[in-house]
Amino acid sequence: MPFLDQIEAAIPGLRAYARALTRDREVADDLVQDTLEAALARQAQWRGDGPLRAWLARILMNRFRDGLRRKRPETIVLTLVPDPADLSATRAAEGRLALAEVHAAMGRLPEDQRAALLLVALEGMSLAEAASVLGCAEGTLASRLARGRAALRQMTGREAVPHRPGKAGE
Repeated sequence: MPFLDQIEAAIPGLRAYARALTRDREVADDLVQDTLEAALARQAQWRGDGPLRAWLARILMNRFRDGLRRKRPETIVLTLVPDPADLSATRAAEGRLALAEVHAAMGRLPEDQRAALLLVALEGMSLAEAASVLGCAEGTLASRLARGRAALRQMTGREAVPHRPGKAGE
């Protein structure tokens, strides 16, 4: 598939990932545009080893991190929940509450765990692809995923806390 066609096919995934990272539709669209401009300007640097979407996601993540460095005083919260305008009107209240709970919990995760979860859970990347995007080893990514998932389960009450037997009356 030609380079431009591959880029075009990757745009919806990039937009979803950018929206999850920024939580702002306009900022996300700007981030995707910056990513696409950088990719087109650096087309000659694309070696073709691995999926193009991983290369594009790495550019997007680097652009996002650059933006965070420039905006240090402001807190950025990452989320798996789509923009409320994108939510289907038919979703049950219970589903919305569960998503809001996960949204809040994602915001409390460390950045490395959030980024790992977003790439694997939202983008559907393999461990190798996500590790490449984040610039870490696959084992490190797997560890971040495990810690992030465990923290999410604990924060959302979906993980039973083991009962520790003690004295009577405790």
